[in-house]
Amino acid sequence: MYPKNAWYVACTPDEIADKPLGRTICGEKMVFYRPAPDKVAALDDFCPHRGAPLSLGKVCDGELMCGYHGLRVGCDGKAVSMPGQRVQGFPRSRSFPVEERYGFIWVWPGDAAQADPAKIHHLPWANNPEWAYGGGLYHIACDYRLMIDNLMDLTHETYVHSTSIGQKEIDEVPCKTRVEGDEVITSRFMEGIEAPPFWKMALRMNGLPDDQLVDRWQICHFTPPSHVLIEVGVALAGHGGYDAPADKKASSIVVDFITPETDTSIHYFWGMARNFKPQDPSLTTQIRDGQGKIFAEDQQMLELQQENLLRYPDRKLLMLNIDAGGVQSRKILDRLLTAERAPVAAQGVAA
Repeated sequence: MYPKNAWYVACTPDEIADKPLGRTICGEKMVFYRPAPDKVAALDDFCPHRGAPLSLGKVCDGELMCGYHGLRVGCDGKAVSMPGQRVQGFPRSRSFPVEERYGFIWVWPGDAAQADPAKIHHLPWANNPEWAYGGGLYHIACDYRLMIDNLMDLTHETYVHSTSIGQKEIDEVPCKTRVEGDEVITSRFMEGIEAPPFWKMALRMNGLPDDQLVDRWQICHFTPPSHVLIEVGVALAGHGGYDAPADKKASSIVVDFITPETDTSIHYFWGMARNFKPQDPSLTTQIRDGQGKIFAEDQQMLELQQENLLRYPDRKLLMLNIDAGGVQSRKILDRLLTAERAPVAAQGVAA
């Protein structure tokens, strides 16, 4: 159901700062840890001795020591030592390609030979001092594609987020969808409207009045395997909207990295990158808290939607024009999954 030959966000650096972290990614149980301050490793979360989770152990001299009987393994998965025992002949634990970049730990759960770090999604704002970022992590019990659908069709904001970012104009203004290679882009531009509560707060924090009409935009970018980055913002009406000068708008990028855990659960890394007042940590905290409450509103809807889909697997869902972004995203995923499975199918025929 999900491509494995791809880079996914596995965790944030703070999650492995002082101890190993166990996490399931695309159905693979993994343990992440630091064998050195500037290095990250990821192994199968399974001790070859008795099958205990290595994530319950600790790091000793750059090696991961099992918390059950003290077996130590290197970051290549090879058993190194165990008190009073000879373990060098133990089978090597699987290691996963892992990279630390842009403030995230990325993992490749598929064929390690294909894991090119250059394929990690480029985030030009991540290392730019003119931008600030704040975010968090939610565990949500739903198919990762349901979250992609949710983010590529923002008409739900009018109803699910009615007290924060929702407004009737989202329903009233048509959304345009286009596909460029493996990227799906949906866009909506609203002119001469009242800013919703969240954006009134952002305007005030950027030193702008919150009682004037604004032009608002939402541009959603899906890229495989499951990344959705959304350009959002408001500008004082009549100053160019999306292209308005910086002193007339409050804009940002909503960051959504959706990492499948199982067929019906995800690790959802969310956040917002902004290029106004980047040196203000209190603003980062305020925006993160507000955004966290907004995304929490999605969680109940998605989890109950997933329960309904599991309960009634034979019921077909209706597709409307507002669903085009999600539909096109799923077509790209289906194509990638077919290509990924083709070599396996060919091997089976040859056998």
